[in-house]
Amino acid sequence: MTEKTIALESINPLEIFGVNDSNLEILRKNFPKLKIIARGTQIKIIGDDEQIDLFERKFSLLILHFEHFGRISENDVEDLLEAESETLAAETFTSKDVLMHGRHGNLIKARTPNQQKMVECSRTNDLIFAIGPAGTGKTYTAVALAVQALKNREIKRIILTRPAVEAGENLGFLPGDLKDKLDPYMQPLYDALRDMLPSQKLLGYLEDGTIEIAPLAFMRGRTLDNVFAILDEAQNATESQLKMFLTRMGRSAKFIVTGDITQIDLPRHQSSGLVQATHILKDIPGIEFIFLNEKDILRHKLVVKIINAYSEVADNRFRLNQGN
Repeated sequence: MTEKTIALESINPLEIFGVNDSNLEILRKNFPKLKIIARGTQIKIIGDDEQIDLFERKFSLLILHFEHFGRISENDVEDLLEAESETLAAETFTSKDVLMHGRHGNLIKARTPNQQKMVECSRTNDLIFAIGPAGTGKTYTAVALAVQALKNREIKRIILTRPAVEAGENLGFLPGDLKDKLDPYMQPLYDALRDMLPSQKLLGYLEDGTIEIAPLAFMRGRTLDNVFAILDEAQNATESQLKMFLTRMGRSAKFIVTGDITQIDLPRHQSSGLVQATHILKDIPGIEFIFLNEKDILRHKLVVKIINAYSEVADNRFRLNQGN
């Protein structure tokens, strides 16, 4: 008789074992020769080696299913246990167009041609710039690509960063320490991650540093290797800050820089590093620029009209300034 213990890392056991251990009971019925004991975040199997090996292969499919779809039902357990080939069953979880299955089973994928261009360019280039107005999905798509790379073990860590520029507000008046002041500013990044990862797994990644969310200034002096790094709101990075970030790139790293050059919050005397980068880096092989527009906006239909109205005012001001 052999005894084996499997640990459920960063997964709530209830999600796998089911309410009142309903999924666990299905496992026990399908493996009557094994003694299966669930304790906390561990499951212990006792029996002969051949049966334990088969159980491990099937159980790994249940975990894979949950990581892709964010849930697993009794029917899913039965279907996976009946699958003749573990390889074929695993292949059904993936699709060319779907980046991943988020929480509650929602499909996360590129939904516009320019978002799809982001996906394709990221696969063939280690550094891409995604520039466009609010609501075009540039940050969300970038985070999805990073989480996909982490799930596929293509990289070891994700780093999400933003320049800590106050957009018409004063962070100094917010309560708490530096983390408390900056967390609300980083909220869009947390929101995207919560859509893509189970709560317990995300918390574990944040606690052990697998996923790091930090201000741009915290990147100085570091070498980022085996990392998928995203610089968000890059229009608010100065030229020296953007150069600093880009030169952190290690040998096995992927970088995505996102920003909206129509919403620059820097003081008047400072130039946006993102605007300058579109000229300085545009002809370097291995670097791609994707420009998203109002056709990529997937928010309320009024958002497109609002952005167009502001763009028209900005264009008129530019023409007047040129005339002067």
